[in-house]
Amino acid sequence: MEQLLTTNRVVASDTDASAAAPETVRAAFAPPVPLDRAKRFTRRLALGHYENFSVLSILLPNRLKQDFSNVYAFCRTADDLGDEVSDRALALSYLGRFRDYTYACYEGRALSPLFVALRETIARHDIPIQPFLDLIDAFEQDQRVNRYDNFAQLVDYCRRSADPVGRLVLYMCGYRDPRRQQLSDRTCTALQLANFWQDVRRDILDRDRIYIPADSMRQFGVTEEQIRDGHRNQAFCDLMRFEIDRTTEWFDQGDALLPMLDSTIRRHVALFASGGRAVLESIRAQNYDTLSRRPTLSRWRKGTLVARALGTGIAARLGGRPTE
Repeated sequence: MEQLLTTNRVVASDTDASAAAPETVRAAFAPPVPLDRAKRFTRRLALGHYENFSVLSILLPNRLKQDFSNVYAFCRTADDLGDEVSDRALALSYLGRFRDYTYACYEGRALSPLFVALRETIARHDIPIQPFLDLIDAFEQDQRVNRYDNFAQLVDYCRRSADPVGRLVLYMCGYRDPRRQQLSDRTCTALQLANFWQDVRRDILDRDRIYIPADSMRQFGVTEEQIRDGHRNQAFCDLMRFEIDRTTEWFDQGDALLPMLDSTIRRHVALFASGGRAVLESIRAQNYDTLSRRPTLSRWRKGTLVARALGTGIAARLGGRPTE
């Protein structure tokens, strides 16, 4: 895989990629390679981009680790084509081409290393195309929409930006029923919302985006200029408390999914949900102020979450409950 980017350096035939661009962008439209090299590429991409992936991979059944890498590589690439390309018109062009590559994959043609690896996962688990298309659509929306009038609009965005990831995980784990998908949607939307509340000021300064619904801002008397200036007052803290409380309700509803999952997969999903809840707790701990300081999880806190997940698996084995 180390030779992948040195032998295939094109992003698109009509566009030169910057050397500073993320690996995902540089390799998105590189010519296809043999399957073994493509799989090494997606594994490296997953391990290199997601700080917790190496830990989470410990919790995954061996049979799913490559598939998770392949799907993660798709999600990361689509996200980077939208957010790491500074020119919006170019980003939309890339995402449109990425959609074409996705359709081609489902027609039996893998046009880049990512899709060489991903088509094996798609075939193995009979994954429909719609979750992949929804993700691309959400990243295109990011290029056109940077404000949301109400919570319903924001949830609709999460339906395409976050929920497809959970559904892809369920497909890979052998679950296809609507009930599990609906509960997964609750958790995934809650995770996306937690990320929004964590990054309120970063989003407006770096990308001119506000994900807090405009009607909520009016209700609490918070202005866009206040967020941009980083001016925290009681009104902003009350607004964050309101958003975090209803995000917590979505996490609570999504928790009903956990008993419906295999024990190994349950630990994986529970770790994600616990991480999202921990973000909300860190916001509460700093009195709902996400303007003057971005709330983060300490290494100790992350380690505690992982240890708890691992401990659950050990307890299952000692207790004689079936686990992979």
